[in-house]
Amino acid sequence: ALAVLAASGAAMAQSSVTMFGVVDTGVSYVKGSGDAGTSNYGMHSGANSSSRLGFRGVEDLGGGLKAGFWLEGGIGTDVGDGSGAGAPKGAGFSFQRRSTVSLMGNFGEVRLGRDEVAAYNKLAGYSPFSVIGVGAFRGWNTTTGDGIRQNNMIAYYTPNISGFNAGVNYAFGEQNNNSSASRYVGGYVGYNNGPLSVTLSADRKNNADLGVSGFAAAPKLNTYGLGASYDFGVVKVSGIAMQAKEKGALVNDKQNSYALGLSAPVGGVGEVKAMYALYDLKNDSANNAGEGKAHQLSLGYVHNLSKRTAVYGFYTYLKNKDGMNMKIGGTGLDYTSVAGKASNGVQVGVRHAF
Repeated sequence: ALAVLAASGAAMAQSSVTMFGVVDTGVSYVKGSGDAGTSNYGMHSGANSSSRLGFRGVEDLGGGLKAGFWLEGGIGTDVGDGSGAGAPKGAGFSFQRRSTVSLMGNFGEVRLGRDEVAAYNKLAGYSPFSVIGVGAFRGWNTTTGDGIRQNNMIAYYTPNISGFNAGVNYAFGEQNNNSSASRYVGGYVGYNNGPLSVTLSADRKNNADLGVSGFAAAPKLNTYGLGASYDFGVVKVSGIAMQAKEKGALVNDKQNSYALGLSAPVGGVGEVKAMYALYDLKNDSANNAGEGKAHQLSLGYVHNLSKRTAVYGFYTYLKNKDGMNMKIGGTGLDYTSVAGKASNGVQVGVRHAF
């Protein structure tokens, strides 16, 4: 009995399971300029960090080999549902954010399941506001389908080798008698050494949108991106250049997006953020309707009350040019914007992590 108990204790010591999450909730206000523009205000979920609940675990298999799992779902804290990460408002809780099992070792990591694609995950990190809230970088704005996460995906991530790292993803389309339909492939190559970080990414999603047309007409979605940052200590400077291009029988869109961001610590408990972004959309699928440029200026401040709790305030000014009619996202609020006109957005909230 003592031998069994000792063996059991040793096995338990080699594995661990953790429950974690973020609750981020606040108030938003958005307004579109022009005679036809409207305003709206209400509560939002996940403007500073996406609200979520998850479970992760690691087991040491010996010889440097480990097994792990990660189950994570979005939470709409403003209404108490499971919306987010592809799940619509009113959805029940599910592990849409991530549902993976993996093997890890000196060779790197092999991961299976639904997850963020590597190309998106790495590039989005160069935005001071990431891709959530009113300050979000909108380089993925024109993309159809799910360009952020994929189902049925195999991923491989290399270990860090003298600052270099890479990742590659392949997602099965699982379409009957058409192995290439809805298939995804992508990856990134990065370099991180001290204050310098650089990432180059690219990916393709076949038949990205099947909602209107069949496989023959649905577009292929290609994205290419370059991100870089340098931390001077007193301020961190980052930049993104990205192209998202859809091409199909009914669609031929291309959006070039650029962003320059700054973030600086304040008094050891706060962080000031700023970002300028330019979006240039070319739309050849509907007599050039909706094409043009949009300029975005975002400002923000995050004040850490503790290691787990923070309050924040963000402001974004978005100016459309020509036929462009981009809206401010990240609020969950519907409002009317006018092509060629500006929009304003404000958010204040509280974030608690556990």
